Amino acid sequence: MIITYIFLSIFLVSLVSLTGIFLLSIHKTFLQKTLLYLVSFATGALFANVFLHLLPEIVETIPDVHHAFILVLSGILISFVIEKYIHWHHCHKLDCSHTEPIGTMMLIGDGIHNITDGILIATTYLVDVHLGIATTIAVLLHEIPQEIGEFAILLHSGFSRAKAIMWNFISALTAFLGAGAVLILQDQIHGLEHFLLPLIAGNFLYIAGSDLIPELHKQPRATARAAVFQLAAMLIGILLMYSLTGGGHRH
Repeated sequence: MIITYIFLSIFLVSLVSLTGIFLLSIHKTFLQKTLLYLVSFATGALFANVFLHLLPEIVETIPDVHHAFILVLSGILISFVIEKYIHWHHCHKLDCSHTEPIGTMMLIGDGIHNITDGILIATTYLVDVHLGIATTIAVLLHEIPQEIGEFAILLHSGFSRAKAIMWNFISALTAFLGAGAVLILQDQIHGLEHFLLPLIAGNFLYIAGSDLIPELHKQPRATARAAVFQLAAMLIGILLMYSLTGGGHRH
């Protein structure tokens, strides 16, 4: 049953790669403004998933909390290395100027990132179904603005619309490789999910803090009204994650 949850969740997240199709029918200015609020929403959801779901689970299930928090820090550092050397950093804008090799490199980096998504979704489901659902939603919210931005990169890089959609979807399907690896290794490495859980928390903290929030600060001449709407979107993301705890931690 857990395996079904895992693969259905990953397939749902993979379908988000097709959101680039909507880019073709929405006015660019409106979509760019909307993306900023989607990024805010995803930021709140990622932070809340860490502090309301992942960290409480880590504290309650891992005996050596000090060691667990070292792994959280390691997750942040590992994410930095991946971004630095495999070009993981995502674009959440529609006017990124890239050449064709960069578009190809982005697909490779995104494929590696999607493998990571598969690992974290599978890991959290193995710990607890509710945790897996919350993590899937957080990943989903992050993927929507990311995939729209990356679809724009592929178009600017010289890909045709059909090829951009196809390759983006193929890249998204690599998440199944990550999930498969976790499912295979869980029987061979006892407590694998509890080792990976802190790394996942560090990964989410890194994405929200170094990838998403800086995008919100790049908006030129942001009005007070826009800032309030961004904060509101972030709070909605937090409330969504909070609602998945039933108003508090489930344990």
